[in-house]
Amino acid sequence: MTSIEPAGRRATPKRGTNGFKPLPRQTLSGQIAEEIRTAILEHKFGLGAQLNEQELAEQFRVSRGPVREALQRLIQEGLVVSAPHRGVFVTELNSSDLADIYLARETLEGAAIRIVMQSERLFEVRRLLTRITEDMGEAAKRDDWLAITELDLRFHRELVAASQSPRLIRMYTTVQAETKLCLHMLIGGYRGSDAFIEEHRRLVALLGGDDVDQVLDELPRHFGDPSKNLNTANRRRDRRKKNKAA
Repeated sequence: MTSIEPAGRRATPKRGTNGFKPLPRQTLSGQIAEEIRTAILEHKFGLGAQLNEQELAEQFRVSRGPVREALQRLIQEGLVVSAPHRGVFVTELNSSDLADIYLARETLEGAAIRIVMQSERLFEVRRLLTRITEDMGEAAKRDDWLAITELDLRFHRELVAASQSPRLIRMYTTVQAETKLCLHMLIGGYRGSDAFIEEHRRLVALLGGDDVDQVLDELPRHFGDPSKNLNTANRRRDRRKKNKAA
């Protein structure tokens, strides 16, 4: 992980005329949270792995305070959980968790779709989503599933953002990190990149119509069955492990 310079080495910001100090663009705890978040999503920490506060502080060369704050932020995002008298662990998602996350996504994205399809921004939104889908196609040619995953997240994030509802966007943001963790778990369970991308093209096409209910019916089909995809992904991972061991 990248070393982060301790706060004590930074220049002290000057106070403004109103007495407030200029805020840094990102706090030390925010930087640490970003580093740990990336490590989790890149599987440098396995699911269920314990995150030791003291060890992390030593790796980042900081005190335990900002590490504690960073872990609290990740707990709020759902990426880690705190077990009383045991410590902090990377979240392990089961089938029930996956179903609940996708239920929340379907509810929030469905509300955004209703707003967007009745707005004057629809053409602009479809153009943006089409461009993202085309980028997914280019990533598929490279067999770059990590890029496809990031573009899928952006596709749905832009769809919700187009609602221009601050509260809807804020609620969706709370499930974004868990969604990313889900995709990294499920990615091996999809039929293939072509089918995955075609589902996005179909969703964009339906957004251009005037049948909101048809789009809302398509959304759960687009998400698929998370539990089934998880089982498929796990079986494929098990086969790869056996092949490597052989």
